[in-house]
Amino acid sequence: MKLARALVLSVVAAAVTAAGVYVAGGVISNDFETSMPLTAVWFGTAAALGLASFKAGRSTGIPILTGYAIPAPAIGGYLAATTLVDKTVDEVVVMADPVPAAHAEQPERPRNVLESRGAFASGEHTTRGTARVIRLADGGRVLTLTDFETDAGPDLRVRIVPGTSTDGGADGAVDLGGLKGNRGDQQYELPDGLRPRDDTVVIWCRAFSAQFGSAQLRRA
Repeated sequence: MKLARALVLSVVAAAVTAAGVYVAGGVISNDFETSMPLTAVWFGTAAALGLASFKAGRSTGIPILTGYAIPAPAIGGYLAATTLVDKTVDEVVVMADPVPAAHAEQPERPRNVLESRGAFASGEHTTRGTARVIRLADGGRVLTLTDFETDAGPDLRVRIVPGTSTDGGADGAVDLGGLKGNRGDQQYELPDGLRPRDDTVVIWCRAFSAQFGSAQLRRA
């Protein structure tokens, strides 16, 4: 019974620690620079509560403090590593051929076509580069980011948001996956049927519900 109780206390403490990070970093504020200090404050508060639990005895304090001590360094280490270290990629992205002249006599060959593009504007962090939606010769579509640069951050995602909204968590936002690198050229495959023309590409920090940068697409 004592072992089972200790295990339950540890699991609950670990869950509360993780939930507190989510609330402090992603619910209370959607401002990245505010979320990070709030998360640090929560870590300190959780540690103090863990130590205070020893007043109820070692059989209570040790499991609770252990439940805090296991996830806290892991979560803190992940946040630090993804926030402080830049990741540079250099993918070979597809290019779109120019539209052939109207008077060309030869039949048009299958080609890549630039459908829309937009320049990145800074959000919570300085962001630059160009986003392009290209229809491939085989009919598929890709999103390319070129001359791209933003700050490093935890759990950065590339999302297509309907219209001019820069809220990566908005209804209808399409997640293309994790940002491959916060610097450099990169390419993402678009789902079948997705044809973004006047939508917005958003670099979204899912961990803290923050928009790092966005590019409003315009038809080419």
